[in-house]
Order: sequence, then structure tokens, then C-alpha cells
Amino acid sequence: MREMDQSSVGADRWLLGWRRFLLDAGLLVYPLVAGAGMAQYASGAGLFAGWVIVVAFCAVYALSAWLAARSRSRWFWALVGVLTLLFLAALPFARANAFFLATVIVSLAAPRLPRFAIPLVAGSALAALLVPWAVRPWQSGPGWTQTVALVFTVLMVYAFAEAIRANHALVEARAEVVRLASEAERARIARDLHDLLGHSLTAITVKSNLARRLAANGVERSVDEITEVETLSRQALADVRAAVSGYRDVTLAGELARGRELLRASGVIADLPTAADVVDGAHQELFGWVVREGLTNVARHARATRCTVVLSASALEVLDDGVGARTSAGNGLTGLRERVAEAGGRMEAGPLDPKGWRLAVVMGAPA
Repeated sequence: MREMDQSSVGADRWLLGWRRFLLDAGLLVYPLVAGAGMAQYASGAGLFAGWVIVVAFCAVYALSAWLAARSRSRWFWALVGVLTLLFLAALPFARANAFFLATVIVSLAAPRLPRFAIPLVAGSALAALLVPWAVRPWQSGPGWTQTVALVFTVLMVYAFAEAIRANHALVEARAEVVRLASEAERARIARDLHDLLGHSLTAITVKSNLARRLAANGVERSVDEITEVETLSRQALADVRAAVSGYRDVTLAGELARGRELLRASGVIADLPTAADVVDGAHQELFGWVVREGLTNVARHARATRCTVVLSASALEVLDDGVGARTSAGNGLTGLRERVAEAGGRMEAGPLDPKGWRLAVVMGAPA
């Protein structure tokens, strides 16, 4: 979230920063050019009135540019209307040079009217070209300078506006990537904690219960079981640290060995392979997760007397003869299904007839 906020701040700095300020300030050159040209056509009170119009135009333009940067469209368009009236009022004083004011107005409006930008620019350019020539009292030819200035400036402003939009899109896309990455990391940690701690805590519970019963009967083996509980507790702590840091050392051979001990402590006959060499090396870690989840569920839920694990190069089955039906797919099976799908395999989990449960994973099969 903090990185997303920083990205938003970066977008605002681009929009409201010195680049935008330079562009807005640069357009103020045109009102000054229009004002300087009034000395050719007006003097005295007329010249003063013309400069009042130009100064008012500059003030309204500065306010409209400030509102545009903050996306306050209602007041912005009202001020564009005021700028248009000031442009019309300046025509008798600045004549052809008044179209430099039109350049500012069109530069403000065109990027915000994409559907009408071309007609607006074309019409304004045509007016800047022909009106000075058509109004006979002005005794002026076509306004080539004003027309070129208008078209060039509008194109420059439009390109800058597109750069701002592209930058905004980039910032938003970057923020979305950060958000998705954060969600994926949270999901990974939650899934890993369930898979890791589910097994360890189940084993601790089973062995603690066994140690209690052995101690009650005065059997010395209870000390060994308590020692294993301590070892499992330390391993669980290490697993949590590994899950948070993103490093997980899960092997199929290791999970088969741990699973055999867990089933023994739970009173379940473990029919498990003694080696995992038959499994393709690319699937070893994933199958380790499957064995961990499957055997943990057998010890926790199945009330089974026997559990069998069958391995092949690209497939794995965990079978038990327990109660069979599970009420719903918990977080463990859901997370496991996600792991298998990400690796390009298919997972099946369901009851057997007449009793028992089957968990199967086949790699290279569509999910």
C-alpha cells in the first residue's frame, strides 16, 4: 500500500510539477505578443483598454490552467467561455494579433475534447487565416503567422497531454502490479503456513497424546515421544520462518519419512514407499507437498487403520480405509489444488466405495 501511495504521488508530481508549469507559463507568451501588437492599431484609452483585456485574459487563463490540472471541469469550461469573450473583446484592439489569444484557448480546450479536437483546430486555424484578410478595415492579409502558431502550439500541447495520460496509465499499471504481487505473497504465506504447520501441529498433538498415555502407564518410551515433540516444535518454528522468507525445503523422501512416523504415532499402518527415485525430479517437491497434506489429513480426520502411498514417474496416490467422506475441501486441499494447477497437473480428491479416501495427482494432465 505504501508503494502504491508513492506511485500516486509520483503521478501528481508529474501532472502538477515543473513540466506542466513550464508549459502553462510558456503559453502566456501569446497574450503578451497580442498586447505588444496593439500599439500598431490603438493608442491612449483604446490601448489601455486593450491591455486591460490582455491582463484579464492572462489572469483567467492562469486560473483555468490551475483548475484543469486538478480536473475541476465545471469551472474550467466556464472560464474557457470567459476567455473566449475576452478574445472577442480584444479583436477591435489587437486585430489579427488577437488570434494569438485564440491559440491559448484552443490549446486548453482541444486536448479535453478528443472527439471535436480536429474540427476545433481546423476551424480556428481557418478563422486565424481568413478573418484578418476578410475584415477590410484591418487592411491586413491572411494571418499565416497566427495560423502556424495556433496549429503548432496545439499539436505540442496535445502531445504533452498524451504523455501525461500515458504516464498516468503506467503509474496505475505499476500500482496494480504491486497490489497483485502483495496479494499473491499473502496467499503464498497463508498456504505455506497451513501446509507446514498443519502437518507439524498434527504430529505434535498425536505424539503429545501418545506420550501422555505412555507416561500414565509408566512406560519409559514416553520420554522419547516428548523429545520428538520438542524436535517437532523446533521444526515448526523453522518452517514458519522459512515460509515467511520464501525459502521452503520440502522433499518427497523427507515427507515420506516424516509421514511414516506420523502414521505410526497415530496407530495407522503405513504402506509407504521406502524410496522416491521413481518420481521425476521435476515433480519431487510438489509430490512432497501432496504427501504432507495427504498424510496429515489421514492422521487428523480419517480414523483409518491403513494408509497407502503409490508413486510413479508423474503420478501419486494417497489411499486410506477411513471414514471416507470429508465435509468440505478445506484450505489445505484448496491450496494444494492451486499448487498442482500451477505446476501443470490435475488433482482429484474424494471418497472411495465402500469406505476410505483417495487423493491423486497426475502431472501433465489438464486441470
